[in-house]
Amino acid sequence: MTDGETMIQTEIVFDGSSYLLAQDQNIDDLRERIESATKTAGTFVDMVVVGNRAVSVLITPTTQVTISVATVAYDPRDTGDVDFPYTGFYDEL
Repeated sequence: MTDGETMIQTEIVFDGSSYLLAQDQNIDDLRERIESATKTAGTFVDMVVVGNRAVSVLITPTTQVTISVATVAYDPRDTGDVDFPYTGFYDEL
């Protein structure tokens, strides 16, 4: 890792589909919502992913979920504000 700024990036995988969560996402709250949804026949759980895009995932009792974290280079665009989406790591500001 370089001397530059870093941030923690959380990846969540639902049945093999991977999402990188936006920085403002409360992981403990998301985990609780996922756990609650597994107790139903199926419930959508909402989150904001990198790119400031809203995503809804249908969680059922058989959904497999993995959460992991990594330290990555800081990206000031990753605010979680869905009113200001962006795409890719190399967009102009």
